Amino acid sequence: MTRHTISLLASALSLALAFAPGAAHAIDNANVERIDAKTLRLRWSDRDPVAVYRADRPDAALEQAVQVSPDARGGTLTVAVAAGERPYFILRDGGDGSIVRLAERVLPLQQGSNFRDVGGYKGAGGLTVKWGRIYRSGAMPLLTEQDYALLGGLGIGTVVDLRSTDERAIAPDQLDDRTGALFVSNDYSLRPLMAGMTGGDGEYMYRGVGKGLAPQYRAIFRRLLANEGALVYHCSAGQDRTGVATALILSALGVDRQTIIADYHMSTALRRPQFEMPPLDPADWPGNPIVPFYVASMKAPGGPKAEPLFTPKGNSHLVQFFEVIDRDYGGVEAYLRTELGVSAADIARLRTFYLE
Repeated sequence: MTRHTISLLASALSLALAFAPGAAHAIDNANVERIDAKTLRLRWSDRDPVAVYRADRPDAALEQAVQVSPDARGGTLTVAVAAGERPYFILRDGGDGSIVRLAERVLPLQQGSNFRDVGGYKGAGGLTVKWGRIYRSGAMPLLTEQDYALLGGLGIGTVVDLRSTDERAIAPDQLDDRTGALFVSNDYSLRPLMAGMTGGDGEYMYRGVGKGLAPQYRAIFRRLLANEGALVYHCSAGQDRTGVATALILSALGVDRQTIIADYHMSTALRRPQFEMPPLDPADWPGNPIVPFYVASMKAPGGPKAEPLFTPKGNSHLVQFFEVIDRDYGGVEAYLRTELGVSAADIARLRTFYLE
């Protein structure tokens, strides 16, 4: 897969779900686009009029939602929202009565980075990954009160922190304390991981991640199988360790690889590195291996920047991760079974919980 192909896919998926032609729903190409802090634009394709409803919960029944428009036409509708609000939408086709659920993929946080919903993608059996159940993010040390208010309404049951002990010491999570969620982490040193990811020629940078982070990924799947509220998992940038975690989850739910790879590459545009780490004085953190990296990035011209997730030769890091998993295990499901203890029965349960 070329960089150009991945870029086109990422652009197509960057705001929300794009249903494939021939999908079971009469409503196609539906997505939600944020115009500004108080305006959303819904887009879709359908020859029939569409009734549009909004709700404050992702699983709201149609009768629990508020009708915004009884017969919207033309494939677009602008909706006013309050600052910091993220509603859910239900589109009902005026012809066959089928419905499509929608939400903003990227949460409208003031000082978050790469915090987004994993829902809305087409999964196994033609079903769709549920909105509002699984979230991915970068680190969250600078969230505002408005941000916490928004996140507090998501029904978060668990926060899984994929960061090392070194990273967590500098910027500990507060989301679990503010929401009452269970906090899960595994202690490990960042040094071996950094050595593995930065050594060599930049190719196959994730080759050791599948084994090295197996305890962290195992924790994510255990919490998904527990099915106790929404799950948030994150690392520092929300792109590498979090990107692999998302690829494993979406693979288990039957999402195709092109969609998974496109979702992964959205991180470059969606990261806001200035909100991923608080101001640091190196003298306060002697011996912490991540501090020099962050200080250097903050001092760079223009501040810290998100770099595209490609090797020097233009290969996608995630595509190479899949190559290693396919070669060493025979596929993602075999990896999940061998390294994480996730069985075929577990995958069936996950699909019951997270697809609709």
